[in-house]
Amino acid sequence: MSEHPLPSSIRPRADRATDPAPSSAAGNEPSSAAHREKHKTGGKTEQPAEHLINALAVETGIAPHRIRAAVALLDADNSVPFIARYRKEATGALTDTQLRTIQSRLGQLRALEERRNRVLEALTERADEGLIDPLTLLQLRSSLMNAAAIADVNAIYAPYRSERVTRAQMARAAGLDSLVEDLLEVPLAEAHAIAAAYITDGTEDDEDESIEVAETDEALQIHSAEEALDGARAILVDRALTDPVLSEKLLKRLREGGVIESRVIAGQESIGAKFSDYFAFSDRIRSIPPHRVLALHRAKDAGVVRLKVDVAPAPVALSRLRGAARAEAEAAAENYENVRSAYEREVAAALRIPVQVLNTVDDEHRVLGWLAATVRTAWRSHLRPRLAERIRHQLLDAAAQHATEVFASNLRDILLAAPAGHKTTLGLDPGLRHGVKYAVVDGTGEPLRVGTVYPHAPRNQWAEALRELAAACREHGVELIAIGNGTASRETDKLASELIRTLREEGAEAPQKMTVSEAGASVYSASALAAAELPDYDVTVRGAVSIARRLQDPLAELVKIDPQSIGVGQYQHDVPPAALRRALNDTVEDCVNAVGVNLNSASVQLLAHVAGVGTATAERIVAYRTEYGPFANRQQLLNVPRLGAKTFRQAAGFIRIRGGEEPLDASAVHPEAYPLARRIIADAQARNGARWVAGALGTLDGSDSLAGLNPADYVQDSPEQDSRGQDDSRGQESTEGAAGVYTVEDIFTELRRPGLDPRGSFRTARFSESVSHFEDVRPGMVLEGTVSNVAAFGAFVDIGVHQDGLVHISQMSRGYVANPHDIVRSGDIVQVRVVEVDPARRRISLSLLVEDEN
Repeated sequence: MSEHPLPSSIRPRADRATDPAPSSAAGNEPSSAAHREKHKTGGKTEQPAEHLINALAVETGIAPHRIRAAVALLDADNSVPFIARYRKEATGALTDTQLRTIQSRLGQLRALEERRNRVLEALTERADEGLIDPLTLLQLRSSLMNAAAIADVNAIYAPYRSERVTRAQMARAAGLDSLVEDLLEVPLAEAHAIAAAYITDGTEDDEDESIEVAETDEALQIHSAEEALDGARAILVDRALTDPVLSEKLLKRLREGGVIESRVIAGQESIGAKFSDYFAFSDRIRSIPPHRVLALHRAKDAGVVRLKVDVAPAPVALSRLRGAARAEAEAAAENYENVRSAYEREVAAALRIPVQVLNTVDDEHRVLGWLAATVRTAWRSHLRPRLAERIRHQLLDAAAQHATEVFASNLRDILLAAPAGHKTTLGLDPGLRHGVKYAVVDGTGEPLRVGTVYPHAPRNQWAEALRELAAACREHGVELIAIGNGTASRETDKLASELIRTLREEGAEAPQKMTVSEAGASVYSASALAAAELPDYDVTVRGAVSIARRLQDPLAELVKIDPQSIGVGQYQHDVPPAALRRALNDTVEDCVNAVGVNLNSASVQLLAHVAGVGTATAERIVAYRTEYGPFANRQQLLNVPRLGAKTFRQAAGFIRIRGGEEPLDASAVHPEAYPLARRIIADAQARNGARWVAGALGTLDGSDSLAGLNPADYVQDSPEQDSRGQDDSRGQESTEGAAGVYTVEDIFTELRRPGLDPRGSFRTARFSESVSHFEDVRPGMVLEGTVSNVAAFGAFVDIGVHQDGLVHISQMSRGYVANPHDIVRSGDIVQVRVVEVDPARRRISLSLLVEDEN
């Protein structure tokens, strides 16, 4: 056989790539750096395409002019925190969350558009060569324009992307299109009799003038009627597969009425016991919750179950069923056949096959029976599996996106937990055989004393441990005790309680104890960063230092740990790692900038998340600080090597210098607004006798220092500032009055409460001393705990027994709850009632409805 057994008109051309290069990501995630470069020309940012602006406006419900301004600012490399805080006039005060959504979707839409255009070019080229008819090309173009994701574009293009010659192409080249038309015209005829006229190898009557047999390659010879019918079927199936209107119609029907099912693989019942909920599972595609989609795929990936997307719940075997169960199963089977027939009727109609043929018995000797079998083959063996896989991936992508959002929301809550403050703290890293590691750190987190005690089995050196810890507390004036929540946490909590009692009896100042999540502490302890920060301390005690520090300032300590190690995400290992990492890093950046950073004490890791800074610049800032001493004002940042006006503009408002030369440097007022802030301060002093002392504006009698001042009187549009957030100050102060109403109101807020920490006041849960082990938990108990994680189906609560309990979404309120995050957040202190305890699966069911008896 020749290498290309088809005429040249349908051979794949060597100089043409049949599949345009796919997007770098499997879904809609573009390379952000590449996209930023792609949308810039000659140092200027191109105006974003208006149809993308309109699409974003429809998706988000945000006015197009606000979207347009946000996109222009993002394309000019302004950071989200900077835009959210200091360019409110341009965007109409879009929040960081809204801006992140715009940023993410903009990248996805641009990547989608790029992929769509490349596929359209490839399809148009094929149409120009006569391989796609004009009507089909128009239908494909319409489907591509309606595609919502790159995966959808790829699915539409899939039938045309193959470089190998298909059976349908071979059949067409052999002239079997005519056979298809003949078969469609005479459904009552005998199929093999019609097909026999298309045999071309000389075994039939070659004198038949109805078919002109050309000299052709062996591969195009038709040797039998059966072979001719197989070729005709391949052509009809190909028509169904390449009909974009039919695919979209069937896909919509399957999304709205189909189901996703799982069945346990024989022999995997014991190994996969934890997935028992999905051994025989079925749910509607249109309503299955995201967490169930991820759980199903986790069970599938573990080799425990098989997944199937189908038109309706699959019928069960009837042989062993009797009575009502059999009747119910028969009704379900009848329903399944009826639903499946509706899909097959759609296929038949698209192929111009009378739908009545589907009611015939399976007799392929007659044309109508052959046509019915062809329709079933097209749907059951080709279209349904392809559409099912497309839907499965759509469900998985949507579920992964939802899981990422939930993880990011939980991470935000943990990072923005209230700090205990600059207090001397004893950190306890609990353990049994290897002892309890402890570290006393001062108010800045520097270790003062470390060690290991062995109060628990097998050594049981309780008294010795108490003496050593009491001595450490007395010596350094410990104010707080932070206890890790891992193994032996409750036993160590009792040790801390006795330690506090001992100190109180001695007349010493008794510290307060709290339980702290130690998630990620071991990761930090073994990291290169911990070795650099604590080079004189063994890896075993670095965890105790981290536990103490994260009580003092959770944000400052947790930024040193990979967000995925903090342990606040459900199914995080089932989410594409690149997308998850990007979302979590964005969350950390937003949190750091929401709080602000002390320039003269912040670590490289904290500074790296300041808007516009990054790790390399953060390292240079710390190196400059080490060499030249503390920064006296924000402007000195411009002395740091390779830190220019652009970085300064992005970062300046988020760094704080307390006790420096410029009092406003301790606030969130941006240097570009200092002249306006000073004008407001002067007016407050003249009108209300306000005093401006150490960065605080106040009055002697405690009244509002800004009373009588109207923000509107200070509003003036800035001629120096363009829509890209750029100005001509090169990092210096802007001209007086260059601010809109949002900026003026923010300045008023800062002057009233300068440097206000948005993280709120510090408090912690008090665990029941009588409940310290799983076995102690009983239904009906009312306990206090800390929300450790929030998922789509409920919230997990740490009640101090080494096993978090679950408050299902149905147990959160007597009313309907759409989103558990509307009720609780990670870190919240809550009262819960124990509903059920399952020792076999070590599950604790809880309720927020503590006053209910049942």
